[in-house]
Amino acid sequence: MEKSTDSTIIKATNLTKTFGGFKALSNFSLSLEKGSFFGLLGPNGAGKTTFVRSLLDLTALDKGRIVINGIPHHKPEARNHISYLPEKFSFYPNATVREALQFFSVFKILNKKERTPEIEKAMEELSIRDLARKKIKQLSKGQLQRVGLSQLILGKPKVLILDEPFGGLDPLLIKDLKDLLKKLNSEGTTIIINSHILSEVERLCDSLAIIDKGKLLALKKIQEIDQDLEDFFIQTINSNKEAHL
Repeated sequence: MEKSTDSTIIKATNLTKTFGGFKALSNFSLSLEKGSFFGLLGPNGAGKTTFVRSLLDLTALDKGRIVINGIPHHKPEARNHISYLPEKFSFYPNATVREALQFFSVFKILNKKERTPEIEKAMEELSIRDLARKKIKQLSKGQLQRVGLSQLILGKPKVLILDEPFGGLDPLLIKDLKDLLKKLNSEGTTIIINSHILSEVERLCDSLAIIDKGKLLALKKIQEIDQDLEDFFIQTINSNKEAHL
């Protein structure tokens, strides 16, 4: 294990990733404090997905280094600290909700005796206990998202990453999701959300990064931004474009 500051949960240094002639990340560096509620912002193709996939060790970097809670990100122990919810959660359509959560629990909860109680707790937290025997293919979009959120919190990971978590959800589920994220964050969980809904980022997050063309353009505490977040975002992106004209 590497020595890291007590307050740092993720440290990414000089990340570079090229796809063909396209630089998805270019000497990208970022540190996150433990317990942050962090917004990852940028236009389509900015490098957000590549950064997230790098954290999850799903994309091999050309160069750079990522350390998660003091552990190099490619080691299994580091991966155990992170849980991810994609924009569109899916699973085998003929599996039941309980079977899906049992599958994820094998990777997220090492102690076999803890798996069933943790699954029950997660289903209770997301109000899906009554769906336990339903097949994935029978679920509505909102119900499926609740299952995705249930697997997200299995094993009490230190870092949660959510990709466009509010897209297409009904107001009730959005409220439940926000309440859950606030609760987990208050308990010390670091949360990263990649979202185009800037109003939700402004309400929930305590800090944010703006990325474009693989580069970090801004890293700010929300309270340091003295203008509307949408205006700040557009101004930052446009300034970067003008600098490259």
